[in-house]
Amino acid sequence: MYETLQNQLLKLKNNRLFELFVVSVIIISALEIGAKTYDLPPIANTATYFLDLFITVFFLFEITVRFIAEPNKRQFFKSGWNIFDTLVVLVSLIPIQDTEMALLARLVRVFRVLRMVSIIPELRILINSLLRALPQLGYVVLLMFIIFYMYAAVGSFLFKDINNELWGNIAISMLTLFRVMTFEDWTDVQYETMDVYPFSWIYYLTFIFFTAFAFLNMVIGIVVNVMEQEHARARQDNEPSLSDLQQEIRELKEMVRLLSKK
Repeated sequence: MYETLQNQLLKLKNNRLFELFVVSVIIISALEIGAKTYDLPPIANTATYFLDLFITVFFLFEITVRFIAEPNKRQFFKSGWNIFDTLVVLVSLIPIQDTEMALLARLVRVFRVLRMVSIIPELRILINSLLRALPQLGYVVLLMFIIFYMYAAVGSFLFKDINNELWGNIAISMLTLFRVMTFEDWTDVQYETMDVYPFSWIYYLTFIFFTAFAFLNMVIGIVVNVMEQEHARARQDNEPSLSDLQQEIRELKEMVRLLSKK
């Protein structure tokens, strides 16, 4: 009885239409959360209340289907995305009217949108790539901080008397350099210092080269490399292992042997 139910739920879980319906409900959930940020008439508030109730019940049903359809229940909770989905669904069951946990429940409902990541494999690959790239990106960020610190110290020493609001100390100078790196009216800052130091354009151009160009390309290169590794790992997971192939060969041989006897 349980195995029959498990097989049926497994078919439902792998059904393409069911997956599309889950994605549609997630999108509707995101729209419903956005609608609540507006001042709605009473009838619209009532509609969003019942819609939120339906979404909560459906997500509970969907996570139950995925859990029962999983042959190895321990394997289900080894996936971080499954744990995330389960926590979001369970916390969403907290009533949000007139309770001390209302704010927490509303915030968790915002994270329902992230369930799109656990449903769509391509999005999971992107997130996993970013997470795996963080250790390597940490060294790039550290090197960028060193460059920022050096240029900020030089800028504070040279340009403090020109504009104390932009170059008053090293912390303010780093904020000014961040403005330069993001190209937010950076030419105004440059021309102001060039009136006193005509060759100060070298300072700005070299800083932009190191930060906006060189470091940006380094970050892109690291992320792209990790994404390629994640895609390769995903293809490898979808391919049958050597033991699976050997088992299939043994089963085929057994079938051939039984047919030959008949």
